[in-house]
Amino acid sequence: MRFRFLLVFTLLLCSFPNTSFAQEKISGPLLTEFGETYTVPQPDIPVDTTATYRVVFDIAKSPENPAELNPYFNTVARFLNMNTSAGVAQDHLKPVLVVHGSAAFGLLTNQYYKEKFGVDNPNLKLLEQLHALNIPIVLCGQTAGSRGITSEKRWQHTQMALSAMNALVYYQNLNYALISF
Repeated sequence: MRFRFLLVFTLLLCSFPNTSFAQEKISGPLLTEFGETYTVPQPDIPVDTTATYRVVFDIAKSPENPAELNPYFNTVARFLNMNTSAGVAQDHLKPVLVVHGSAAFGLLTNQYYKEKFGVDNPNLKLLEQLHALNIPIVLCGQTAGSRGITSEKRWQHTQMALSAMNALVYYQNLNYALISF
């Protein structure tokens, strides 16, 4: 009786199609230290490898622990890595970061970040790599003013906008898709 139950159970189990697939965590290819992604074999929504991806990331939050990399900055690295891995040419990826709210402190120089939080700025290495790829990093001027983030306190490649709202409208008028967190 026990054998018959095991046989029936095994046959039933084997009769269901295997719909699972293994996803491998990978790094790179553009930013090998940031933006790890997972492989997605045979996605149902295809990636258009001929399209140009103009995307403006609306980033307003920061991690609770100031010693941690801002995960929303890292999302831009993930966007670049996963699309490059999927076959989209690097020059077809046009992300922009618009930073405001508490995320603005991630754009402080190491000296001022350390003064404020007591730790090194964990975002600077990623920001430098994004800058090397010609990706604009725009700070809301209203946030900078309200939080005392003067030009001397900012990471040197920060671009300034009148406000995050103005920057987001500006890029959306240039046909950038908005990704907001």
